[in-house]
Amino acid sequence: MTTPLLKVTDLRAGYGKAEVLHGLNLQAEKGSVITVIGPNGAGKSTLLGSLMGLLPSKGRIEFEGQSIEELTLEERVMLGIALVPEKRELFGTMSVEDNLVLGGFRQMRLGNSQWRSRLDDVFDLFPRLKERRAQEAGTLSGGERQMLAVGRALMSRPSVLMLDEPSLGLAPLIVKDIFTIIETLRQTGVTIVLVEQNARAALAVADQGYVLEMGEIGLHGPAAELAQDPRVIDTYLGAAKK
Repeated sequence: MTTPLLKVTDLRAGYGKAEVLHGLNLQAEKGSVITVIGPNGAGKSTLLGSLMGLLPSKGRIEFEGQSIEELTLEERVMLGIALVPEKRELFGTMSVEDNLVLGGFRQMRLGNSQWRSRLDDVFDLFPRLKERRAQEAGTLSGGERQMLAVGRALMSRPSVLMLDEPSLGLAPLIVKDIFTIIETLRQTGVTIVLVEQNARAALAVADQGYVLEMGEIGLHGPAAELAQDPRVIDTYLGAAKK
């Protein structure tokens, strides 16, 4: 049996004395897409913040078989873990290209002299960013800002890419583009942890799915099976059912 690239055991986390996550267990195989779906306030963003080292947590987090829960945010970044936060957190007064260059910090620190060539890969994936490479990030559309946030994360050549609500606030046509890009990224071998309220789209692109409710995993299994589960359909897919 192969070792999961990412494995989380009995993860507990929250804010101050308020515990939000109550003993979560999940794992992601190398090159797979796992999605965590659930309502607002379920703890999805808290989960990603804990995995990234942004929030204190208890339990065990393993990356490539090694315990990383004691590592800092910077150390986790250097291992190859990247997060695209819900608010994207771009540098609005800097150009598209400069935002991307900042994302190459890990590769530069690792001594990869060809790290800037990653720009070409990102521009191939996001042609619109290439067209706007000299434009200030703050002037981009919502969809373009999301593309830039993903592109910046990809500049580090991560092993694990965590996406927090990538479709939030975007027009349906742009949402379709974003999920097409996620499918493309999966084919490159990067492991993706996708937190998303658009359960239908998330389960369609994922290998495994987890339903997070009130800080606990209520259901989990192959994404295709979850998409057929009556409880998931009634709670998360019913509104979009035709």
